[in-house]
Amino acid sequence: MARLADYFVLVGYELDKRGSRDGQGQILQRFPEKDWEDNPFPQGIELFCQPSGWQLFTERNPPTFFVAVLTDISSERHYCACFTFWEAVASAQSHSRSGEGEEEESSSHVQPAQLFAPKSLVLVSRLDHTEVFRNSLGLIYTIYVDGLSASLENVIGNLLTCTIPITGGAQRTISLGAGDRQVIQTPINDSLPVSSCSVALLFRQLGITNVLCLFCAALTEHKILFLSSSYQRLTDACRALLALMFPLKYSFTYVPILPAQLLEVLSTPTPFIIGVSSIFHSETQELLDVIIADLDGGTVTIPECIHISLLPEPLLHQTREALSMILDPELEVADLAFPPSTVSASSLKMQDKEIRAVFLRLFAQLLQGYRWCLHIIRIHPEPVIRFHKAAFLGQRGLVEDDFLTKVLEGMAFAGFVTERGAPYRAIDLFDELVAYEVKRMRAEEGSKQKILRHIKELAEQLYKNENPYPAVTMHKVQKPTEGCYLRLHQRPFPRLDEGTVQWIIDQATAKLQTAPPAVKAEKKCMVPSGPPIAAIMERNGSALANSARRLEVVRNCISYVFENKMLEAKKLLPAVLRAMKGRAARHCLTQELNLHVQQNRAVLDHQQFDFIVRMMNCCLQDCTAMDEHGIAAALLPLVTAFCRKLSPGITQFAYSCVQEHVVWTNIQFWEAMFYCDVQNHIRALYLESNGENHVDEEDKEGPQEEKSALEIASEQRRLWPTMSREKQQELIQKEESTVFSQAIHYANRMSYLLLPLDTSKNRLLRSSGLGDVESVSNSFVTNSIAGSVAESYDTESGFEDAESSDVANYVVRFINRFVDKVCTESGVTNEHLKGLHIMIPDIVQMHIETLDAVHRESKRLPPIQKPKLLHPSLLVGEECVMEGLRVYLLPDEREEAAGGNIGGPPLLPAEGAIFLTTYRIIFKGTPMDPLVGEQVVIRSFPIASLTKEKKISTAVQADQFIQEGLQLRSCTFQLLRIAFDEEVASESAEVFRKHLHKLRYPQHVSGTFAFTVGQSPKQAMQPKAKEKNPSLRTLSKNLVKNAKRTIGRQYVTRKRYTPPTWEQRSSQHFQEDDEDEISDKMTMSHLVERACCRDYQRMGLGTLSNSLTRSKNEPFRISTVNRMYAICRSYPGLLIVPQSIQDNTIQRISRCYRQNRFPVVCWRNSRTKAVLLRSGGLHGKGVVGLFKSQNTSTAGPSQTDSTSLEQEKYLQAVINSMPHYADTSGRNTLSGFTSAHMSSAGKWGSIRASGRMSNYVLNMEIGSRLAGKDLLSAQHNGAPSEASFLRQHRASLYIIGDKSQLKGVKPDPLQHWEVVPIEVFDVRQVKASFKKLIKACVPGSPSTDPSLAYLRTLEESEWLSQIHKILQISVLVVELLDTGSSVLVSLEDGWDITTQVVSLVQLLSDPYYRTMEGFRLLVEKEWLSFGHRFSHRGAQTLAGQSSGFAPVFLQFLDCVHQIHLQFPMEFEFTQYYLKFLSYHYVSNRFRTFLLDSDYERIELGLLYEEKGERKSQQVYKSIWDYIDRLNKKTPIFFNYMYAPEDGEVLRPYSNISNLKVWDYYTQEVLSEGPSYDWELVQGQPEQVEEVDRQDSSAPQTKRKIIWPCYDNRSRVEPDAISKLLEELHNLEAELGQVPECWKDTWDKVKASQRTEARQEASRMASSSLLMSSSLLPHRRSLGVYLQESGVGSTLNLSLDSDTSSTSTPSSGKQGGRKSTSNLYSQFQMSESENRSYEGTLYKKGAFMKPWKPRWFVLDKTKHQLRYYDNRNDTECKGVIDLAEVESITPGTPTMGAPKTVEEKAFFDLKTTKRVYNFCAQDVQLAQQWIDRIQSCLSDA
Repeated sequence: MARLADYFVLVGYELDKRGSRDGQGQILQRFPEKDWEDNPFPQGIELFCQPSGWQLFTERNPPTFFVAVLTDISSERHYCACFTFWEAVASAQSHSRSGEGEEEESSSHVQPAQLFAPKSLVLVSRLDHTEVFRNSLGLIYTIYVDGLSASLENVIGNLLTCTIPITGGAQRTISLGAGDRQVIQTPINDSLPVSSCSVALLFRQLGITNVLCLFCAALTEHKILFLSSSYQRLTDACRALLALMFPLKYSFTYVPILPAQLLEVLSTPTPFIIGVSSIFHSETQELLDVIIADLDGGTVTIPECIHISLLPEPLLHQTREALSMILDPELEVADLAFPPSTVSASSLKMQDKEIRAVFLRLFAQLLQGYRWCLHIIRIHPEPVIRFHKAAFLGQRGLVEDDFLTKVLEGMAFAGFVTERGAPYRAIDLFDELVAYEVKRMRAEEGSKQKILRHIKELAEQLYKNENPYPAVTMHKVQKPTEGCYLRLHQRPFPRLDEGTVQWIIDQATAKLQTAPPAVKAEKKCMVPSGPPIAAIMERNGSALANSARRLEVVRNCISYVFENKMLEAKKLLPAVLRAMKGRAARHCLTQELNLHVQQNRAVLDHQQFDFIVRMMNCCLQDCTAMDEHGIAAALLPLVTAFCRKLSPGITQFAYSCVQEHVVWTNIQFWEAMFYCDVQNHIRALYLESNGENHVDEEDKEGPQEEKSALEIASEQRRLWPTMSREKQQELIQKEESTVFSQAIHYANRMSYLLLPLDTSKNRLLRSSGLGDVESVSNSFVTNSIAGSVAESYDTESGFEDAESSDVANYVVRFINRFVDKVCTESGVTNEHLKGLHIMIPDIVQMHIETLDAVHRESKRLPPIQKPKLLHPSLLVGEECVMEGLRVYLLPDEREEAAGGNIGGPPLLPAEGAIFLTTYRIIFKGTPMDPLVGEQVVIRSFPIASLTKEKKISTAVQADQFIQEGLQLRSCTFQLLRIAFDEEVASESAEVFRKHLHKLRYPQHVSGTFAFTVGQSPKQAMQPKAKEKNPSLRTLSKNLVKNAKRTIGRQYVTRKRYTPPTWEQRSSQHFQEDDEDEISDKMTMSHLVERACCRDYQRMGLGTLSNSLTRSKNEPFRISTVNRMYAICRSYPGLLIVPQSIQDNTIQRISRCYRQNRFPVVCWRNSRTKAVLLRSGGLHGKGVVGLFKSQNTSTAGPSQTDSTSLEQEKYLQAVINSMPHYADTSGRNTLSGFTSAHMSSAGKWGSIRASGRMSNYVLNMEIGSRLAGKDLLSAQHNGAPSEASFLRQHRASLYIIGDKSQLKGVKPDPLQHWEVVPIEVFDVRQVKASFKKLIKACVPGSPSTDPSLAYLRTLEESEWLSQIHKILQISVLVVELLDTGSSVLVSLEDGWDITTQVVSLVQLLSDPYYRTMEGFRLLVEKEWLSFGHRFSHRGAQTLAGQSSGFAPVFLQFLDCVHQIHLQFPMEFEFTQYYLKFLSYHYVSNRFRTFLLDSDYERIELGLLYEEKGERKSQQVYKSIWDYIDRLNKKTPIFFNYMYAPEDGEVLRPYSNISNLKVWDYYTQEVLSEGPSYDWELVQGQPEQVEEVDRQDSSAPQTKRKIIWPCYDNRSRVEPDAISKLLEELHNLEAELGQVPECWKDTWDKVKASQRTEARQEASRMASSSLLMSSSLLPHRRSLGVYLQESGVGSTLNLSLDSDTSSTSTPSSGKQGGRKSTSNLYSQFQMSESENRSYEGTLYKKGAFMKPWKPRWFVLDKTKHQLRYYDNRNDTECKGVIDLAEVESITPGTPTMGAPKTVEEKAFFDLKTTKRVYNFCAQDVQLAQQWIDRIQSCLSDA
């Protein structure tokens, strides 16, 4: 029971103080006069009676009533009900000085107005029964005003002694003894606020949005000020706002009505809810941080500087919707066409409860699951409960949410936890809602009707709580008569008799004391927890599926680490670190690690430790300081478990490596962790004691659900009163010691994580503070944050001295603060606390000592293990000069290896080592990307091919520091961009560069690898004495002596070969001594064996017999004039010269030419007998002499004249050698052309042009065309256009010379030769172009500049245009030779471009050179013997260093490659063969391409030693031997498509559009390095497979990913034939047979295939026509045709095909698929339609084949001319497509033509590909055929 009212007070206006500015009130009387013991009298009531100030008024106002609220010091609220009326002031003379009076001052002289002063009746109560107070005070006023009979003292006494029950829904009727009656209803549950209609009114006044805004502001602790002119409304509004906040209680300043004198309270810094009369509106304007709600105007003003956090979505939206459904039900139906007749809101009282129901639901949703985040730290003597805010936010997924975070941090929520956290107490509506209805609320989220129903249900309960008895007895309270306050003569309120009142009070008190105390029956019970948060929060399905895969990766990675499969773990690590962004993955990590700790696997080796620490760091990196997901909490026990042994007795734990995270410095985190652990221990404490008694019960019931700590606590609280005193003490003791032991444990833990590994750093870097969470690096170098943290505490504690700035003190202070806080909260006794404070410094000190040892040892640890250096495999005789330096191979601009445009993991950058051997620079290592970590990356190139070396500095990875590096470029199109590892000293890098330089540029060519192979590298460094070279013995002494004498200077000592000048040369007299005759047969025979000699004999260009027996009819002879290299040092010893020229003439002639390179024959066309000559360019004088007319005056011929005459004779002799010249004595006219020449199946066919044009025009035309000025449109293939090219006038000899040399030379019409001046590029341009080409194909650094794109740089290099030029000149020469003119190529010094052109001409004209043997011979003859300066152009020695690298030979090989691409069936060798030569001609592995001429090779003794002794089988000195040996083993150089046509002359297209960039320039094989050192590449793939097989768990598969830049494509996916040959070889080996050489097998297959094809052709009517001969004969490609049949597939290879017959593969079954041409013919069954005309014609086969009669069918339908062996033959032998026919002309008989036929019966059919020669039986038939074909053509 409680008193209805504590005090009754009468307050009046203090008249004595009238003089002062403001009036004051004074308490006139109060009852009881003594304070109640339990409730002292509140001070300052008089202020609240007149909140706007005490004033006198000039008229009587009606009485007012309002309730003010006072809060006392113990935060109890006192409700002051003030009833105010006005009384006349006794003395009218005294003027009021109050505000209102002042304006009337002036008029007061006229008549002193009657003044009225306010007087208030005040009831002070702790209960809020507004209506009862209004009625009671009204009754007293009525008695006074209407003079009722009742005694005022009695009424007041009764009022003060009236007691009512506080709660429980009781109903009490009271009477004050004045014939009145009132019924008081108490609420059922006093924890629910009573609001009557105030909430509904608030919403009416301000609207939904405004109220929600105020609601959020109040919860997030902002200042709120209500303004209204009505005091009662202010009180109601404040009450309403508090009611909305239930179940939270507002604990800040709460003054619903603030008196004027206290307005400065508004500038208090603390939050408040205050009401102020709107009179003071202006005073509130300057408040900057107060939210002002104007109840009268319905506005809420929020200052700019304030940000109110609103409810989280979707709750905000849902709340708004629900409120509008209640307050404005018409809104729902406003748009309906037929709105329901009655839609009315509930009554105001009901609406009030409905609104509160919405907010109650809102809180239930906001705080759902809160009980699962309560930590109970103590149960006895009183429960101590803490709320784990971070966990709650984390689990609810609302960490980012401002509103909830602020609410949880607020005071209101702290009170909520204290009040509602208790596990055993009475429960109310909110408890039930949050425990049982959450699921329902979730389910109903979408449906408005269900939500409304729920709201109404709750509203009912709330309404019932306030009004438990609906049928209320009528109140009966007398009211004063209307207008009574206006009565003029109203006596003042009487003074009451204190005695009477006091006596009534005393009596009542005595009565109460004798009455038995009313015991309130508390219904306590265990508070239900509700469903756990996880059950409520719905998960996102897709995220789950996604994370399942990630978790799998995390688990696998961890298990790999513990199983020590480091490579696998390394592969997965990046994925794991990426996954760590997700919460699930982090939880998974902690669980997995925890399992391993439980299995006692916590001691790790260094690498494992490293991985685990990295994962932990990554895991913690994204944790906030709050650790809302409990990740740091889960890792805390693990970081103190995982460790590694550093040395005996010294162990490093993981915590020393994960200190750099902000979470460890957050004291809230430690508290939450501490409380969580304490709760677990306390739970265990009670579980144990119960467990002893209840074992048997558990067995019966089966497994129980684990009891939560709160359940245990509630049980204990229930039992507490029943326990004995001792038992209670014992439990308190136990709990306290549990907390205490945990505190010690945590002091240890905190010292672990806060003390840095290196505690010696006394002054920690302050800057590394907790400025921002992101700056926490994930590094191992842990400079702990302890310093900065502790500093912040230091400044708090207010002192900072330099002495104590060391880490230890900081940490001690941090731990002390923590211990103080948690121990006082959890009730640890003071003695214990003191003990703890003494222990903490010791704990820290001990830990520092341990750390010192660990730090010392960890310093000694080797750095993180870098991958082992892989040693490269070396060639026999190749030796390491420098052991591997650890480097990183950086990606260059080629994207493939870096995973660029083709995707795939980046192979570069790779870490490994660079090795320097005597032969190569080799990088070998593994990619840094763990996904390809087990691949090996090799890049290497021969030292000799190094073209450029420059220093670079670069960062290997974005986050690392800059490192020194080198960029090495090689002319084998390789680039090594390496960065030295930090462990490589810069001296080592320098030594590396010096060695490299020494090896790249030896003093002499004998220092190159080809010579030093097999010797120790140390000697190789010094230049050797040349005379000691033993191989010199093989030369005859005589030869050496003569050579040395004739040279005049010792060659060996000369650095560089500079040819003597013209003057010197002309004055040099070569004496022909007797001893110069070669006496040594040996030497002579060696000369004969040279390649050129073999080739001369092959071409029948002369024999080596004596001059007497020499057959005079041979036009040429082999001259030995240069056998001692006396005439021309760069020519071979044996040369071919015209028969008629004597040796001494040759000597004289040679002086006209540069380098004495006079014209010599190097090839003769076997058909036209035209010859190809080569020479150096002419010297100036020689040029003049050459073109002087013979008729000049012959007055004493000077030396030059005689020379030029001899020169002319020489050229004439060449011309005379040609048969058609010899036949026709005069000019070379058309009649002179033999029929053989006419019938040549040339590319440009029959002679149409008949106009006689002078040779001059022709020559100018050719010259200007090749000079690049196309006067006439060029043909599509870049050959000179036909019309002007094939004139009838032909010179017998064309001299192709350099335009610049032939300036001003007029052609002489009387001479038989003509000069074609052309512009060629010089070697300088080749060098420049090559540099650009390398940069284009292998760009160094990535360029952003679009102008440096690949195709553009390629074009700018002009490499392809140079190739175009060479091919163009060569095709021209081929053309001239083929039409019977001889050609002398006389460009530059005759050893660069001349050599290129001459070699290409021979290659194009003579099929022999397109075989392997022939190509070798060609290179040996034209390049080696004729002195292309390989050493000089390749800059192979120190002397050549300045001149740089000029790839003339590479350019030639590129041209061959272009031709090979266009004629793939004409070459016996593959592209690989060309690449092999390109690589090795610069590699210096073989001696073949060393030195500049035969002379130098002889001098060094290289040329003939090959015949003699071989030191060892392995070291091949000649590349040709090596290729032969390799070719026997493997078909790698052999072209399976090789199916040559006899005598085919190739004329490739040379336009740039037809040229391709050679893949030799762009491709690379990172798996094994360049594949041109064959021994190194063999035998690798098998090892790889074995490695794969070890992991048997993985399913075996034959599939393999092939990277374009990594794998050797030809090896990984070989072509079918190589594969079959290899399998055959393996089978033979298995069967124990001696494996056959692949070539024999291949030849057998080809032979059998040919015979099969013939049989098949006769047997089958229609076979698959793979290849009709209408394909361009020279651009045929190999038909490999897979035929599908019922059984399987048989591989058919068309390996060979003649022009005349198509090869028909054996089609396995009759059901084989026909080729399309056959399918076509099948559908036209009646042959007659197809045969427009037919008959027999003779056809000449291809070159050198006889004439044969064939049955020809002209088919108009298919527009083709087919031919068969005979009339009955069904198998077509060949088809001529009429679409390709260009012309049909009368022909001439050639050799082997049918004798009987007239000449006119011959006709030629010219197609785009070749010319067919036909001959009919007689002239008429021939004419008919011609007509028919012509008509067919015209029809088309």
